[in-house]
Amino acid sequence: MLVYWLKSRHKIKTIEMGDGWWGSGERPLKGKEDESIRPFKIETSDKEIEDLHRRLEQARYAPPLEGAAFHYGFNSSYLQKVVAYWRNKFDWRKQVEVLNKYPHFQTTIEGINIHFIHVKPSYVPHGRAVQPLLMVHGWPGSFYEFYKIIPLLTEPAAHGLNEGDVVFEVICPSIPGYGFSEAPHQKGFDTVATARIFHKLMNRLGFKEYYLQGGDWGSRITTNMAQMLPQSVKGLHLNLIFVNKQGLRRMISVMLGAYVPWLVGLSREDVRRMYPFIQKNIYELLRESGYLHIQATKPDTAGCGLNDSPVGLAAYILEKFSTWTDKSFLHKDDGGLESKYSLDELLTNVMIYWVTSSIVSSMRFYKENISKDPGLTADARVGVYVPTGIAAFPQEIVHTPHVWAKKIFKNIITYSYMPRGGHFAAFEEPKLLAHDIIHFVRKVEQL
Repeated sequence: MLVYWLKSRHKIKTIEMGDGWWGSGERPLKGKEDESIRPFKIETSDKEIEDLHRRLEQARYAPPLEGAAFHYGFNSSYLQKVVAYWRNKFDWRKQVEVLNKYPHFQTTIEGINIHFIHVKPSYVPHGRAVQPLLMVHGWPGSFYEFYKIIPLLTEPAAHGLNEGDVVFEVICPSIPGYGFSEAPHQKGFDTVATARIFHKLMNRLGFKEYYLQGGDWGSRITTNMAQMLPQSVKGLHLNLIFVNKQGLRRMISVMLGAYVPWLVGLSREDVRRMYPFIQKNIYELLRESGYLHIQATKPDTAGCGLNDSPVGLAAYILEKFSTWTDKSFLHKDDGGLESKYSLDELLTNVMIYWVTSSIVSSMRFYKENISKDPGLTADARVGVYVPTGIAAFPQEIVHTPHVWAKKIFKNIITYSYMPRGGHFAAFEEPKLLAHDIIHFVRKVEQL
């Protein structure tokens, strides 16, 4: 019994891979799933654009409170300016061309069509290995968030990032129910199911081992992938980490951290980002998570209006690109949106939700994942043993110090305090994030 116990202690626990069916109706009893990978192109039409313009023209606005800025949500005075730009200057046909500049594909997995882009480096020096990298977005983002970082990873030497010793081919899928990936037709589609589908995708593309990168839901999905098939994951790089485990030890750590941080393993930078604790980790989190409570309980109700009104959809999505990029943008009349992004970039992301009618199915992902007790889910009881890199951006919604992260991530190779940036790291600070990914992978490859 002692020998068995000692052996079992060293056996790495994993999440059961299982199987699933998310197509319409019952799973077919006969016939193998079509495993072909089909080229895909985003298209638009006069009818689609005319319908959008008609809806934008007929929008109704409630006047904002005086001096409200973004404290009550998206300021409707600024919203009218955004909508005027959208109606009169935004060129969706041109943006479709931008979206199509990378190769798009679809393939059917577990009964639903999965959309992804797959970008390979144009030139690889002789004898140089190309590292496959799967990058996963979150809500309310899309595969488009990665358009600025892709060339930095596939052609790093051309952008002054390294000597070309680490080069990637990048695969960016759309989470099922987001954008051009078909929405699940059955209940229960969570991050574990997504992780399994993305492993199947990488396997179908011919990869046996690969790197993973994610933030927001992408972080949870890629973490689950590492917990499910650690032998397939060369390394996991995250720009947001979820640490659900609370308890007495954590509470003591929080209380002592404000006065003797070194005693509980906190750095000065951790203290700067975490305290005052109640304000930064409870009050600010509550203020920014109202949407989460709606989406984790009755997403279809709120989703009806958003799916019918492009103006409502833009307000709902773009508000997140304000305060999740920088908490101080709450005080700005324009939400600081154009200080980090262009309106073309922001509206292209909104259009991906609009033209695919995917806002409701994207919101359901919260219900499927959050309606369960987080402590009882399969992944909550499984550590992450693959080499892990963490990029901690200062304006991220919540900060997780290294000392807390290592309770779950048992093999942290790099932990970087990023100098600037928030929740949408690849979209906002592509060069910083690319540099950190390359630094992490170089270290893993040297192990």
